[in-house]
Amino acid sequence: MFNVKKNLAKIIITSLAAGMPLATMPSQADASVLGSVIAAGIQMAETNHQLSQLNDTEEGRQALFQEMKNKQGVNNDPYLNSRVDTIMANLSAGVAKVDPSINDMPYNYYINPDTSFNAACSLGHNMTINTGIFDLLVTDDEIAVVLGHEMAHGQKNHVLKGYQQQIPVTLLGTAAAAGGGTAAAIGASVAVNYIDSVHITKPQEREADKLAFEYIANTSYNIGATAAVWQKVIEKYGESSSSFAGEIFNPSDHPGHEERRDTYAKQISEYSNKVVTVANGVVKIHGKEFVAPASTASMSGAERSYFVAGNLARYYHKGTRNIAQAYVQNGTVYLEDQAIITPAAGDLSAQELADRLNALQK
Repeated sequence: MFNVKKNLAKIIITSLAAGMPLATMPSQADASVLGSVIAAGIQMAETNHQLSQLNDTEEGRQALFQEMKNKQGVNNDPYLNSRVDTIMANLSAGVAKVDPSINDMPYNYYINPDTSFNAACSLGHNMTINTGIFDLLVTDDEIAVVLGHEMAHGQKNHVLKGYQQQIPVTLLGTAAAAGGGTAAAIGASVAVNYIDSVHITKPQEREADKLAFEYIANTSYNIGATAAVWQKVIEKYGESSSSFAGEIFNPSDHPGHEERRDTYAKQISEYSNKVVTVANGVVKIHGKEFVAPASTASMSGAERSYFVAGNLARYYHKGTRNIAQAYVQNGTVYLEDQAIITPAAGDLSAQELADRLNALQK
């Protein structure tokens, strides 16, 4: 295959040279570089065609899905798979309200045995979910946020775009290297080494985060889980930040965990018509403290605060300000039919919280 491309490149170069005045004919070195670039173009076209087959055709995406499962292995735990089936069904319905094109290519998904915290959407709406997600996240709401984020990558074709943007740099870097060890060739080879392991850009990550919020808002899941996920990650792994040089040379680094959490907290407030704010574990209504939830065995007070804020935002999103009276039912505080908080050990009682909520609405 390589010899065919090389011979074709020589033919094209010879044809170009035949029509050029002697003074403008390329040098042997230039012709070599041009031949490499032409061969790279042929490779790029073929690779793009193969990527399109995997991403856009049913046969291709199913073949890729099988290869993914064969490579990673599958966790067939009935309980976990039942949870994922329910979450994916709910999310798919929510995504369809924002982007009906999901109905043209429903998602394939499976749980793999990897115990680290991760999930990924590959070409063709093929998703893989690490078992480790269930070890870190205890609520379906938070798992839905992670999967919704990956579905956003799928809906916007971020993975395909990443490959397509990556290929020309890789091949042109190879072509330049073939023409000589210039500084440009060395720089290209460095860029290729960096990009080889990164396919999603920072703007794409932010777009996926934003869409995940929209998807969750169109389901029954708690929108506060969007920020709560990152609070949990920060508590477990700390803040992720790269050096200044890393920001320059690795543009596809993900946004920092705190940035993502705080961006979601702002979205929660905006969703509530700016009635609700949440920061540092404290939930406020109209700028006045409502509650600073206590920690539980499975969730910190800060993480719980985002869930409370999410419940309040659902209520205030409807525009029913200062109307309904909070009440207690079976130990949970409600506004109309919206559950707000179920007190845990260390919190005020449900009635005390209902009274405080009513006072803040006056």
